[in-house]
Amino acid sequence: MENGHCFSDSCVNTISNSPPTTSLTFRPKGSLARALLEKQKHDEFLDAFDKRTWYQCNFSLLSTSLATKFVQLHPDEDTLQFLKQSEKKSDWVFTQVWHSLIKLVFGLFMTQTSINGWLRRGSMFVISHQQFKQLLLPSAFDHTWKSETLLDLGAGDGEVTAQLAPSFKKVYVTEVSKTMRSLLEMKGYEVLEIDNWHVDRKYDFISCLNLIDRCDTPLELLQQIRHSLNPNGVVLLAVVLPFSAYVEYGSPDHKPKELLPIKGPDFEQQVESVVRDVLNPNGFEVISWSRVPYLCEGDLQQSYYWLDDAIFLLRLKSI
Repeated sequence: MENGHCFSDSCVNTISNSPPTTSLTFRPKGSLARALLEKQKHDEFLDAFDKRTWYQCNFSLLSTSLATKFVQLHPDEDTLQFLKQSEKKSDWVFTQVWHSLIKLVFGLFMTQTSINGWLRRGSMFVISHQQFKQLLLPSAFDHTWKSETLLDLGAGDGEVTAQLAPSFKKVYVTEVSKTMRSLLEMKGYEVLEIDNWHVDRKYDFISCLNLIDRCDTPLELLQQIRHSLNPNGVVLLAVVLPFSAYVEYGSPDHKPKELLPIKGPDFEQQVESVVRDVLNPNGFEVISWSRVPYLCEGDLQQSYYWLDDAIFLLRLKSI
């Protein structure tokens, strides 16, 4: 589920870059004043940061077969709008202080995902609708392409689902968090039970975004996706790299029962491992893929956070 990556200290991966520290002649008194000064420094760093680097790959580290399937994306209007909105929300100081207090108290007995759902905060952004259509182009789908059914697994608050939904006539979703399920129902999506979405149903398109590193049995999940896909169906799968498994629900030590054999010292070599060691053995082949930022709304520390996502358009391997 998208919101399973809480971008907090409880997750392995939190923030991709931090601004350099500088000496200050003025040091404000009070923790809130110091926090606001630090946030200003972080946001200045983010303003100057070249966001095109989020989408770049080192092709010299990729096999020819994967390099030729890479689709170059860029920070488009919807992506920049998400960043602007995140900056605006992050500047609501008293709201952010309230959120911090609620997280501190409710975190004793609620998951980060459920707290975010209750507060209506922490929305994620993976890929815009326009970027999604660009990823479809190598499959000979044109910009008018529309399909019957989408199943979005682990849909979180539905904000990421909303970027895909215009290309489908019917949208189904799954989600573990009860608060997030309520939000999804309010947005008009049909919420399926996590235990039987794959029973007696077939889908034209299944999205599984940032879920295989956040579920207890990712190999079982991939097989369920494979058997629930129509013969000519397509899968959109995203995974945070470097890979780090963390199970928010049902695992006391937050470790999954099934470990994925993803290895490699850098992003590109881990992409190769995802395809070679996980996707191909489980019956999928890559149509196209790209590198995108996995964005999250920020807080009093900075306006937004990101992790590096590899996103794949997949089909069933021909036998």
